Amino acid sequence: MTLQVEGMLGSRRKASGSGERGTYIRIVVADNQRLFRECVAGMLEREQTFTVVGQASNGLEALELAETYKPDVLLMDVQMPQMDGIEALRRIKEEWPQIRVILLSAYTIDERVVEGLSAGASGYLLKDSSAEGVVAAIRAVYAGEQVMTPRATGHMMQMYGQEPEGQIAPATGLTNREVDVLMHIARGLIPKEVARRMQVTEKTVRNHISSLYRKLDIYDRSQIVIYAIKKGLIDVRDV
Repeated sequence: MTLQVEGMLGSRRKASGSGERGTYIRIVVADNQRLFRECVAGMLEREQTFTVVGQASNGLEALELAETYKPDVLLMDVQMPQMDGIEALRRIKEEWPQIRVILLSAYTIDERVVEGLSAGASGYLLKDSSAEGVVAAIRAVYAGEQVMTPRATGHMMQMYGQEPEGQIAPATGLTNREVDVLMHIARGLIPKEVARRMQVTEKTVRNHISSLYRKLDIYDRSQIVIYAIKKGLIDVRDV
């Protein structure tokens, strides 16, 4: 058992004031590679509004820490011993749906990662993401967004293929603005960034996203990207 709690760079001091949501973003890091896990935890602790309340080396330990600390965000490797990240994610979302989970992987996106996104993960990051990218992703999911790096989105597009140009189904009933929003989402942008690029309000973007979900009869970001790829609404070359 290698579960570590409140262990690094003053996290015990910071966590003592983290009982109320908003004081600190409380994080658990779950990865079976100790060096990687501790480096990530140390990097996150340097952020003044972050506190790492625990580290886990497998899915079972991640479940224990989720139950004990109810962290705001859980960074979790997809492939771990005893219980992998996908199964741990399912159980965590069943018991504590408020916990935001970001999946980590050293590999290009595959069926397991898509399975995890559909099971409720708030995002997916490659393990060679920059420190700034990881920090930004944590802040985004804490704010209720979903995150996926553009490179990961590109891998998803390549995996699912694309119908030839000209086969965009008019039956979807999407407006030009909705298609624009969809393309931005596929590139990994959050609503605030989409709003800035389209020069509209964030509320307008969110309304378009809700309309996309309703018209396409899908309910999360991974499904909307997969659908768009298959229908030719977005192109791998756009990523």
